[in-house]
Amino acid sequence: MEKEKIPEKIFFSIGEVSEITGLPSYVLRFWENKFSSLHPQKSRGGHRRYQKRDIEQILLIKNLLYENGFTIQGAQRELKKKKNDFNIGWLKEQLKEILKTLE
Repeated sequence: MEKEKIPEKIFFSIGEVSEITGLPSYVLRFWENKFSSLHPQKSRGGHRRYQKRDIEQILLIKNLLYENGFTIQGAQRELKKKKNDFNIGWLKEQLKEILKTLE
């Protein structure tokens, strides 16, 4: 996943995200229905407004599907596992901080 490719902006249109990720916009819309972690905001006019974290998530999904050969269900499980691993790591760090405070 190349974060250098993502310009420093707050919001991106679906066309910009399509260009950055190399994916057609219909794939991005399809993935929104398949991956709960991918949910761009909508403007008043109903246009999708992606943020940098959304693009990073799309690039991760693309890598899982296209590079690692996961199915959609396999990629969903892998993302859930990564999220759980992240949450466990965060929780461990918080507990370490609490122990330091108590000592």
